[in-house]
Amino acid sequence: MNTLIVAAEEVPSPVLPHTAEIIIGLIAFLLLFFIIKKFVTPKFETLYAERAAKIEGSIEKAEQAQAEAHKMLEQYKAQLAEARAEAARIRDDARIEGEQIITELRTKAQEESARIVAQGQTQLETQRAQIVAELRGELGRLAIDLADRVVGESLEDEVRRRGTVDRFLSELDGTSAPAAK
Repeated sequence: MNTLIVAAEEVPSPVLPHTAEIIIGLIAFLLLFFIIKKFVTPKFETLYAERAAKIEGSIEKAEQAQAEAHKMLEQYKAQLAEARAEAARIRDDARIEGEQIITELRTKAQEESARIVAQGQTQLETQRAQIVAELRGELGRLAIDLADRVVGESLEDEVRRRGTVDRFLSELDGTSAPAAK
């Protein structure tokens, strides 16, 4: 039985590796760890720092752009409000100017109408005076003809004719004036 135990001790264990493999593995691990720590890690740290700085710069730029956009929006709103106020002022000015133009045109039209009416009245008065003069002359001739026939004397003389016509018209005006009242 002793031989079995001795033989069992010399058989390498499938779970535990040989001591030489552990030492070589440990040396390889430490060498790899040293190379990674010395050369690779600083490059990763540098890249990481650059990337973080780039991202932070982009964030700052985005914040600045957003602040500028907000500022531009406020300027746009201010300009829009100013433009609306200007448009309202222009509308009010146009309305006031339109009312003034209408008032001026109305005044001119009334003045023109009054002038035309006055001119028409003047023409009517002139025509009336002309017609009255013509009617007086015609009425005078008719009165003289009638008087010639009634009286039997001739009223050929101009002075007598005028006097008779004027007296007749005065009597006619005197009789028509109380009837008009």
